[in-house]
Amino acid sequence: MTLREERSAPAATPTSASTTTTASAPPTQRSLLGTVLVLGAFVAIGPLTIDMYLPALPTITSQLQTTEAAVQLTLTGTLVGLALGQLVLGPLSDALGRRGPLLAGTALHVLSSVLILVAPDITTLGVLRVLQGVGTSAGAVIALAVVRDSLSGRAAATMLSRLFLVIGAAPVLAPTLGGLVLGVTSWRGVFAVLAVYGVALLVLGSLALRETLPRERRQPLRVRSTVATFGSLLRDRTYLGLVAVAGLTMASLFSYVSGASFVYQEQFGLDQQQFAFLFGAGAVWLIGATQLNPLLLRRLEPAQILLGGSVAAVVAAAVLVVLATSGLGGIWGVALPLWAVLFAGGLALPNAPALALSRHGEAAGSAAALLGAVQFGVGALVSPLVGILGNDATAMSVVILGAALAAATVLVVVVRPWRLGPVDVEPGAGAH
Repeated sequence: MTLREERSAPAATPTSASTTTTASAPPTQRSLLGTVLVLGAFVAIGPLTIDMYLPALPTITSQLQTTEAAVQLTLTGTLVGLALGQLVLGPLSDALGRRGPLLAGTALHVLSSVLILVAPDITTLGVLRVLQGVGTSAGAVIALAVVRDSLSGRAAATMLSRLFLVIGAAPVLAPTLGGLVLGVTSWRGVFAVLAVYGVALLVLGSLALRETLPRERRQPLRVRSTVATFGSLLRDRTYLGLVAVAGLTMASLFSYVSGASFVYQEQFGLDQQQFAFLFGAGAVWLIGATQLNPLLLRRLEPAQILLGGSVAAVVAAAVLVVLATSGLGGIWGVALPLWAVLFAGGLALPNAPALALSRHGEAAGSAAALLGAVQFGVGALVSPLVGILGNDATAMSVVILGAALAAATVLVVVVRPWRLGPVDVEPGAGAH
């Protein structure tokens, strides 16, 4: 299934958003399904890159003769690459179109994965993981921009929820797949599999991906223009608040990703396959919430669901801290409230980006880039705290609660979701 190029009128400026019209017909259910499948395949490389090697973290620590904190920094490096790459590839996609930057980023990911096969030490591995993150960022940012090229508001939130169904399978399958790979080869084999997947994406993109940003809607690729675009985004308090909420919500999830392998395997004694099963079970709750979201959107506004999910995450994280600190319930005293946190995060994740992007359809690539950079940048800053605080269930739960509480505070104090009106605007229109 290919993506149909949209032929709409030029995007509105902030002062003329109300006059924007679109000449393209609404996308059909069949075309939306094709869009979800193609974009999902590209975005899935991010969770696969982050999660597939998690069962091998203790092994990498031993084989490269380094520390747990240093190995966790390779995960941080990937998140840094994801953040910085989006700030570059987002504006590029606004100027050059979506297809070219997406394929170029994927090619960089393949090259980095191949070089990791011969990485001699933890420093080299860390640098290459940063480059992997930069390549992976293409799928993360451009998929959001493609959705915003065609949809907005409640429709975009629904589309993102469907997209999460496709990409949400990656966190479920990645640790299990990594465990299987580790059963027949070394941890480097994980990156060989990632390289093969990247090559498959290049073939898929070349054959099945068409442009969604017409030339008349592209923005000049000039430093001054790019700076002005980001300046406009940074002056929108509500947009920035929503971006911060998305970033802090992601940070709570990455705190779990960063610490889970050490908590489950070293503190509770699970082997690699058992860890993969328990980690995947948690991802099921995240996916379930993203698929409940479209049903809730039939009756509720995205802002209402976002508020409910954020508050629920704080409550679940508080319960997690109590049980992890006291030791009540053992491993299930940690796993069950963690799943509740993941479920609450699944309600927030599609709606915060949808609300943020609905405000800046005239610069969807740059808006998605800043959103993604903050999401993964905050995750990169927060997730190492788990290792610094001790890599146990207590450390992980405290960091998760801190991130969830910060997200809810920003939502209430800065965004004030009860003041947000309906967000079902036409694709390409600005809302400020």
